[in-house]
Amino acid sequence: MTKLIIQIPCLNEAETLPATLADLPRSIPGIDVIETLVIDDGSTDRTSEVARAHGVHHIVRFRRNKGLAAAFTAGVDMALKLGADYIVNTDADNQYWGADIPRLLEPLLAGRADICIGDRNIRDVSEMSPTKKSLQRLGSWVVRQVSGTQVPDTTSGFRAYTREAALRMTIVSEFSYTLESIIQAGKRRMAVAHVEVRTNPRTRESRLFDSIPGYIKKSTAIIVRIYASHEPLKVFSYIGGLIFAAGFLVSLRFLYFYINGTGYGHLQSLILSAVLMIVGFQIILIGLVADLIAGSRKLIEELVYRVRKLETGEPRTGEPWSE
Repeated sequence: MTKLIIQIPCLNEAETLPATLADLPRSIPGIDVIETLVIDDGSTDRTSEVARAHGVHHIVRFRRNKGLAAAFTAGVDMALKLGADYIVNTDADNQYWGADIPRLLEPLLAGRADICIGDRNIRDVSEMSPTKKSLQRLGSWVVRQVSGTQVPDTTSGFRAYTREAALRMTIVSEFSYTLESIIQAGKRRMAVAHVEVRTNPRTRESRLFDSIPGYIKKSTAIIVRIYASHEPLKVFSYIGGLIFAAGFLVSLRFLYFYINGTGYGHLQSLILSAVLMIVGFQIILIGLVADLIAGSRKLIEELVYRVRKLETGEPRTGEPWSE
């Protein structure tokens, strides 16, 4: 019996949640059981009560707000414990068409992908400003280069996972899961597909960030950190190599003046060259150590994966937990 769990992270979504739930499909070819899971991220309104009143099967509730990444991760963990074979994540503001969930699942059911991400076709979204569209395209391009995937809309929260992909996912960011999960999937050689999906008119402004500069800052930090954790030797080698090369060029400058008999007047160049080359070499050594640590991280991730499989080997029918 194939089970799909549709999870919806929520923060004060009492007004928009009913419309989101009403749009979800009740039956999908290839899926025997469809259940809904709401993650209430410390809402101060009646989000949990509204979810229960509208027939949500499972509710996870935080006593205080922990952020989107924590809510998403808690939802995935609970869905796995509830025996989900497939997990679909959607937003509570009814941004995405629930009727497109079968389209998201099709590559997974056909065995062509481990993860499928909904492409909103940002160019045609009239409610998004040109500045946001440009930044979104730039950010998605960067993530594609870093992850080795071809996802055109990397910030889309409308996505589907197989059970195996969900078991192997480990989100460490406290800001958002969207970029990190794609980079992880790409580095782990998972099959990541994308399909075009439709969107509804905006019901409210985004709560994920207060300003565009703040969002850029946090997203950039996530991309750099996750990429560096998977490719530490490459990152530190590039940085150390550039610094070492700068020091080497400065040493050539000193050598030029020395050959021409004026080297004593440029001793500061020799000192700067030595410092830069030493620092560059040390950074490369740090990269070697970081690469060894990355190997240990892979072993830990494999251990976490095996522990999760042991914990979720038998579907649990008990009451969902809260914290």
